[in-house]
Amino acid sequence: MTTHIPAAAVILAAGKGTRMKSQLPKVLHKVGGFPMIGHSVHHALGAGCAPIAVVTAPGMEDVAQAARAAGGDLDIAIQKEQLGTAHAVLAARAALGELEGHLLVLYGDTPLVTAETMSALLDALDDRPSNAVAVLGFTPDDPGAYGRLVLDDEGQLLRIVEAKDADEDERAIELCNSGVIALRGTVAWALLNQITNDNAKGEYYLTDVVALARAAGHQAVVIEADADEVLGVNSRGELAVAEAIFQYRARQKYMEAGVTLIDPDSVFFAADTVIEPDVLIEPNVFFGPGVSIKRGAHIKAFCHIEGASVGEDSVVGPFARLRPGAALGSDVKVGNFVEIKQSDVASGAKISHLSYIGDASIGRDANLGAGTITCNYDGYNKYRTVIGRDVFVGSNSALVAPITIGDGAMIAAGSTITHDITADALALARTRQEEKQQWAKDFRGRQKKK
Repeated sequence: MTTHIPAAAVILAAGKGTRMKSQLPKVLHKVGGFPMIGHSVHHALGAGCAPIAVVTAPGMEDVAQAARAAGGDLDIAIQKEQLGTAHAVLAARAALGELEGHLLVLYGDTPLVTAETMSALLDALDDRPSNAVAVLGFTPDDPGAYGRLVLDDEGQLLRIVEAKDADEDERAIELCNSGVIALRGTVAWALLNQITNDNAKGEYYLTDVVALARAAGHQAVVIEADADEVLGVNSRGELAVAEAIFQYRARQKYMEAGVTLIDPDSVFFAADTVIEPDVLIEPNVFFGPGVSIKRGAHIKAFCHIEGASVGEDSVVGPFARLRPGAALGSDVKVGNFVEIKQSDVASGAKISHLSYIGDASIGRDANLGAGTITCNYDGYNKYRTVIGRDVFVGSNSALVAPITIGDGAMIAAGSTITHDITADALALARTRQEEKQQWAKDFRGRQKKK
């Protein structure tokens, strides 16, 4: 959803996040498998914002890298000193230049504000030419320390009052400030330049822009969002709350799209998970980043899937792990305690029990018995195993890469295969069975005498 008038966005991400008690910058902590700053960038792009400037502090190259990873037309601005939110927005002026449309101010630690809400906020500026400021408000259960949104008799925003500066009547106001603001581009820089630091903290507060706009004869409006959507993350506890909200949204989205979740609360998704309709997901399944599941697949309980794709009508699990680079075709069977990474598994193949498949290509309709492993690493380098179509691998076999097994070949159970196998051949690689008569009985007798 995009606005009628183009909009630039500035995302404030210079905070250290000391309450997180982490060496990792606050906005790099993850929700849905991705850094919070990535969510803000992604949603801003979804709202049609371009260009986008991310404001960081000196030395925060990792934040800049994470922001760029989200894509889009992105610039990085450095706020050399932490002098308040308005000062941070002005740090982006050189990157954004003169504005052709509106300006949207977002926060890297508020990852749940959707593109739809951002668009609604920007659209509010288009309702009337006199609207110069649009503020995203919310009504929390406990207004507490939130800034209050003071409205005039016509429902227009008059000013934003910080809780510590509010009088008794103002503290009784339930409508609060989320911090997210949209400014009409033609007046944005002028209004921001008028903000002073004449306050107890000596900081330049973005919230002062409302009163300045009203004093200049402009109007300010409020768009209200759910409290969950505007949650700012400042602690580990709030990070967990944000994750829970994200997961609830994701579960509802997939079920509404035709995915069956037997126990929704026990299934966890990443922000980029793609699941087609008619997929069945059993309890206790975790999807990391980079997962796609095609129509009709069945993911059984206690599976961990990350960086992998599952084809139509395939069955995975229970207790299976698909690591990055695992790509399953249609009608594939991956059973319990099977781990697959960096491997292509063609349609109809079966890897049913207790196997490790790494750096391999598994042909169509191949069947790998219990305990099959590809020995792909010598301590220094990785090597590939190529298994042809209709191959049958007996249980407890070790395939020492690099190796190629031809179409239709069979491998006897318990074999350690170190050389290529031609098509339709039977390979046996184990010592001949030897039997010593009465040895077990004699052994037990000797042990009893001891």
